[in-house]
Amino acid sequence: MTPRLKAELWVKALIRRCYAADVPAMLVRRGEEGSGAVFVCTQASPGQVTVWSRGMMADGNWGWRRATGPEPVSEEDAARYFEREARFDPDFWVVEIEAPDLAPFVDDAIEA
Repeated sequence: MTPRLKAELWVKALIRRCYAADVPAMLVRRGEEGSGAVFVCTQASPGQVTVWSRGMMADGNWGWRRATGPEPVSEEDAARYFEREARFDPDFWVVEIEAPDLAPFVDDAIEA
């Protein structure tokens, strides 16, 4: 079994990476420090966000996929998504990044 970085440390590193690139990032929801799931919201355009979820990809490696579908959604739709998620797993993290592209800030593959 490969050791994994605690969620809290990973989230802090993500936010610092964004700040280093002069891109605003903010913790919106704090989850369980050791193993909470992490979601990232990127702003595609004003009022439109893409919600990214990290998980195991088909090839067995970690990666990111669009949690709310192929197209950006409204901020209200994203909030409803997180309300539904909280019913199943209340220990998740949410980070907002004011950038349309997640790629510069994560090392894992991104599913288009």
